[in-house]
Amino acid sequence: MKLIKSFGYAWAGIKSCFQSEPNLKIHSALTIVALIFSIVFNISAIEWVAVCFCIAFVITMEMLNTAIEKLCDVVHKEMHPGIKKVKDMAAGAVLVAAFFSMITGAVIFLPKIISLIKSIL
Repeated sequence: MKLIKSFGYAWAGIKSCFQSEPNLKIHSALTIVALIFSIVFNISAIEWVAVCFCIAFVITMEMLNTAIEKLCDVVHKEMHPGIKKVKDMAAGAVLVAAFFSMITGAVIFLPKIISLIKSIL
């Protein structure tokens, strides 16, 4: 019973993030694009692992960033240089995850897109 409640709390956190955070909506839209590309280009199993890992990594980092920001807002309601640094670092972690996920996507999809364009022309 305790385990089921834990899953309920986790699901509530996921739902709350997706409902309140515009960046998660952007990441979700890009996730759909990546999944469509993955299906259309019939990527390999290892490429699927990379794409799924990148999706999970970016969404996880965005959720952790949101949690850190919410906690900081509770701890110190006014602007504070220390809190700003913490929030900036958490946002930077999301940026790093998104950037390297974009690089991974480019490595996987750009050759396939270029090949498709060449076959059309």
